[in-house]
Amino acid sequence: MIRVLVVDDSATMRSLISAVLSRDPEIQVVGQAGDPYEAREAIKALNPDVLTLDVEMPNMNGIEFLEKIMRLRPMPVVMVSTLTTRGAEVTLEALEIGAVDCVAKPSTGGLEGFRELPEKVKAAARARVRPLDRVAGAPAPTRIDHAPDGRLIAIGSSTGGVEALITVLSRFPANCPPTVITQHMPESFTKSFSERLDRLCAPRVEEAADGAPLEIGRVYVAPGGDRHLEVVGGARPRCRVAEGERVNGHRPSVDVLFSSAAKTVGARAVGAILTGMGRDGARGLLEMRQAGARTIGQDEATCVVYGMPKAAFEIGAVERQAPLDKIAAELLKAVSPQIVEKA
Repeated sequence: MIRVLVVDDSATMRSLISAVLSRDPEIQVVGQAGDPYEAREAIKALNPDVLTLDVEMPNMNGIEFLEKIMRLRPMPVVMVSTLTTRGAEVTLEALEIGAVDCVAKPSTGGLEGFRELPEKVKAAARARVRPLDRVAGAPAPTRIDHAPDGRLIAIGSSTGGVEALITVLSRFPANCPPTVITQHMPESFTKSFSERLDRLCAPRVEEAADGAPLEIGRVYVAPGGDRHLEVVGGARPRCRVAEGERVNGHRPSVDVLFSSAAKTVGARAVGAILTGMGRDGARGLLEMRQAGARTIGQDEATCVVYGMPKAAFEIGAVERQAPLDKIAAELLKAVSPQIVEKA
């Protein structure tokens, strides 16, 4: 039984979240709190396995409260966010600090609006949570030089993917190969996430647009919501962003992206599957490997949730596993035999 503490300043929202979670026989809501001070005392008294946390809380900044949790008493946290630009920005910062996952507050739909929350809470309970260790003035990650050879990179990620993608892309040089990414994320969050990555990384990062040509020095993030990102165009590959059925329960789906890369560019692609729950991406990565592409999986020790990479490894889709801080180098080695690291 997974014991959950629900933290939200709205009594209505606390009741709604509690009702959704209580319908799952594997979850027990052990308490509720209306602000961070109540939550702090409840954590001490109830010792929950997972915390659901509103992104904007009264009496103490939500990010400040999360930082205290991750420093003093690291535990799995699922952020509950509003579908606003501000909500997305705060949530992304929370995911960087160490929150395991996020779910959007439904504008309508009652209990059904939170249909993904129980599974995310259960995944969070199994996640590897590490203490926050931010060092003021820490040096920027080492970036890697390479010589583009016409290949492209495709990356898939889910739970824990925000931190993982920042770690990987912050090591990419400004002239990185064209890179396409599907990260499971609520609708309206991917634009803020792309803008955040663009500020943190040397390449140009943007939310993928239908028809956008895949160019050196650019990273394209699949829009969240009801569309898939695919690679199309043969000798002159471009993005295709189009509606489609959910695949593995997801839209956008990593399998759809990887499968399109296998069909469109074959051996001229390199695929990487990062942290995440479930199996999305395993079959598509296998298609990439069978088409001659190089494939890399994040190793178990550095995954927040070793689900997607494990599924891919078990079916033979992963050529090589690597820790998170080595994945950028592995990807760039695969597209350029000679690389040098520089500060």
